[in-house]
Amino acid sequence: MRKFSPEYLRRTRDGMWAESREALADLSLADRRRVLDVGCGTGELSRVLDAETPGEVVCADADTDLLGVARRETGLSTVAGDATRLPFVDDAFDLVVCQALLVNLPDPTEALGSFARVSSDLVAAVEPDNAAVGVESTVSAEVALERSVRESYMEGVRTDVALGDRLPDLFESAGLRDVRTRRHFHRKVTEPPYDELDLEDAARKANGAGLASHETELRRTLSDAEYDALRRDWREMGRSVVEQMREERYRRAEVVPFDVVVGRVPD
Repeated sequence: MRKFSPEYLRRTRDGMWAESREALADLSLADRRRVLDVGCGTGELSRVLDAETPGEVVCADADTDLLGVARRETGLSTVAGDATRLPFVDDAFDLVVCQALLVNLPDPTEALGSFARVSSDLVAAVEPDNAAVGVESTVSAEVALERSVRESYMEGVRTDVALGDRLPDLFESAGLRDVRTRRHFHRKVTEPPYDELDLEDAARKANGAGLASHETELRRTLSDAEYDALRRDWREMGRSVVEQMREERYRRAEVVPFDVVVGRVPD
């Protein structure tokens, strides 16, 4: 399981459900009595669940640092636990859900089996299809470079970060029935006026820190010379981003497709 910082989770999940929660319809949130958010991170989805359901929402994560942030920022109950060995009795919840968790696990089906054990009714997963991410930018080099990095990263990472249409099959393999799926598009836009996180992201591109956070995975597929060239081009692209930001003419849009898959625990 890869570790993520609170800042990374906030950046990638910020505003994900702000415009529409239609893709969550199959979770029947208005009818839930007790909901478990597994791999809750800093609690972004937990807040949405709490707003949409009259029942109790419990946050669970194996990372106690992230769990502390979730507890402070949501005020919800938190429990430390591994997604594949959840510390709850059978049928403790009527909905168990995760967001962007299965793509980071070596055996997603094992986690789904654990979800099904502690749910009396529904299991749901909201997972990104990272192979289908779309990017537009006023810095022309950014689009091609991000595509290259994404493809090399997906080849080098040791989990399936682009589950996409394979998710329903995983649900059925875990014994879940009546599997339904919807697609949600999370659009993130960077444009003037820039906030502090926008400026930090630009600086991380210019100094190479953003690329360095994926160095291990990238070096599994790139030679030293290829990685060094990529890093050089990435930092040059970052400097162009910073320059355009100073002139307030930088704009970037990223669309990440998320598959919302829901299955029912058999009687």
